[in-house]
Amino acid sequence: MNKIFEQGEGFYSLTDLGFKIFLVIMILLVVVAALSLARKKENKPVFSVNQLAFTGMALALAFALSYIKLWRSPWGGSVTLCSMLIVVLIGYWYGPKIGLTAAFAYSILQFVQGGGGYILSFWQVMFDYFLAFTALGLSGFFRKKKNGLLIGYLVSIAARWILHSIGGYLYWMEYMPDTFPKSLTAVYPLVYNIIYIGLEGVLTVIVLLLPPVKEAIKNVTKEANK
Repeated sequence: MNKIFEQGEGFYSLTDLGFKIFLVIMILLVVVAALSLARKKENKPVFSVNQLAFTGMALALAFALSYIKLWRSPWGGSVTLCSMLIVVLIGYWYGPKIGLTAAFAYSILQFVQGGGGYILSFWQVMFDYFLAFTALGLSGFFRKKKNGLLIGYLVSIAARWILHSIGGYLYWMEYMPDTFPKSLTAVYPLVYNIIYIGLEGVLTVIVLLLPPVKEAIKNVTKEANK
């Protein structure tokens, strides 16, 4: 008999069938969210063809960049080639509704990338994947502010760090590596997550401050909003 989950020692993992069912459900949720955003208001679609095209390209690029690991933390997590920035850009282009919807779609991709191979509970998965990565869409709330991209990026990755850390306190404390300093046990989830998220954040901010990058983002933003 086909199973959706396989039970390990204290955790569950998705089988191939489980992955297929999960993906179908998640794709349906994204489609429903997209359709709700696409409802016409004053005869003008909220979700245009141009927005769909740029959002799709950005998600594909972000997912590809997430595979490029510049550095791996000895305790887990890795610094990618500015993959979070690309997701944050969607919110900066189009606001919180589309930004959060796209970020949720990205959270599904991250769950798939992670293999769904270590599931302790429903809420552990929510904090590790769906809530944490969807937070990258919070940038949409700052799109019209001065230095909105920079502020939105910092707020988004800080929210991701907090959500990962909450999940760490709730579910991962007993899995703390033996090599982690015992004097920092009380702040293990905070330190664990800030190492790779913070390092990528610093790298990305430096990149964002480069004049050629600022000009390129300005031009792409104009094209995205045509």
